[in-house]
Amino acid sequence: MAEKKRPTPRSRATSPSSGIEEKSGESAKSSRAVTKKPGGSAAKPPSSEPREGSDGPTSKPAKQSMMAGRKTSSFGVGDQVVHPHHGAATIIRKTRQVVDGARKDYFELEIATDQLTVYVPVDKIDEAIRPVISQSQARKVFALFKEEPQEAGANWSRWYKVLNEKMTSGDIYQVAEVVRDLTYAQQTKGISPALKRMLSRARLTLSSELQFALDLSEEDAIKRLDRALPKVEAAEIG
Repeated sequence: MAEKKRPTPRSRATSPSSGIEEKSGESAKSSRAVTKKPGGSAAKPPSSEPREGSDGPTSKPAKQSMMAGRKTSSFGVGDQVVHPHHGAATIIRKTRQVVDGARKDYFELEIATDQLTVYVPVDKIDEAIRPVISQSQARKVFALFKEEPQEAGANWSRWYKVLNEKMTSGDIYQVAEVVRDLTYAQQTKGISPALKRMLSRARLTLSSELQFALDLSEEDAIKRLDRALPKVEAAEIG
């Protein structure tokens, strides 16, 4: 009896919030999700492999064929998440947009610290964001404040680069180190306007995630952060 072939579903082209698009025979295109011109890696169509014991035309098993081109995300509408470049956010809805003539599904993220909306492709959401830290991880953040701060030393430009890399890492512990180090530098020697802006941004990023993790109001999260940061005594400054 001839075996019926199931149609293979078309794979959807998706794009990360900051990534590249790869298509056969075309050059890659790079863009960020916030510009609403995201790129992405086109999902590979399922390969044609013969079933075991079949001498006829190649075909995929039904279950594998049904799952081809699909990717189940661990995130959904209503989840509180963290974007590496913007901090804590909430997934408020799922939308479909036409980009370069193709329809693509996106999650719409509302950033907690800014009046900003970021669109992230659904199929790339797990690569673009991460979950909010737990309460136990929040306690580890506060413990970092008690460690010895790292100072600029003679190579100020190198220190600034390291701090900037930590800010864009998406790692809450590295952002906490930026807050600790710049707070100490501000209290002891003073910091430049550029570093003051970085410190302000780091505090917002950190407090917004602590707000979600500890279920606090924005004001209470900032107060908790300030209480945890060590104060430099006048004798130490002198």
